[in-house]
Amino acid sequence: MSSDYYKTIQEKSEGLFKDKGSRFLAFAFPVSSEDQVKPVVKDIKKKYHDARHHCYAYRLGPDGESFRAYDDGEPSGTAGKPILGQILSNGLSDILIVVVRYFGGTLLGTSGLINAYKNSAADAINNSAFVEKMVKQKIELVFSYELLSQAMRIIKDENLEVICQNLTENCQIIVSVRKSELSRIQEKFLAIFGIDVSILD
Repeated sequence: MSSDYYKTIQEKSEGLFKDKGSRFLAFAFPVSSEDQVKPVVKDIKKKYHDARHHCYAYRLGPDGESFRAYDDGEPSGTAGKPILGQILSNGLSDILIVVVRYFGGTLLGTSGLINAYKNSAADAINNSAFVEKMVKQKIELVFSYELLSQAMRIIKDENLEVICQNLTENCQIIVSVRKSELSRIQEKFLAIFGIDVSILD
């Protein structure tokens, strides 16, 4: 896969694993920020309020730089970590997997729990439709109005996505650029005297 792309899931999917009466219901969701994670987990807890545990893991960003694993009362490392392990082994990001456990009356032990959370998460992933997302970078252009036509010509020629624009005497345009093309596009704008280019986080 090109470094310009990363893999995620297209839509919500579900998985299931059973062991000694315990049922592990897994739900995978496409998410792109921590702010999206919280309400999804809250909704699952509300819907399956009678379950013993609501464990989850998520990984965010093109490089998967933001991630978390949560055990929700299960022995440390037996729930969130194996869920996250499945996310990592499948090379996925921008994904949240919540596994809801209904206790069946028989203790599964550490290895049994790890296996159950791993397999339920794996089932949800196996039932997913994958999609590749392009890695993009935002840049801000600031220039006087007389340079607008030159700036817009580059935007049109390069088929750049305009995020927002303020076209007054002093213009400001924010565009989205494919990450691997960033240096080349930046140089094209900087070649026009009077255009300031800033890379945004």
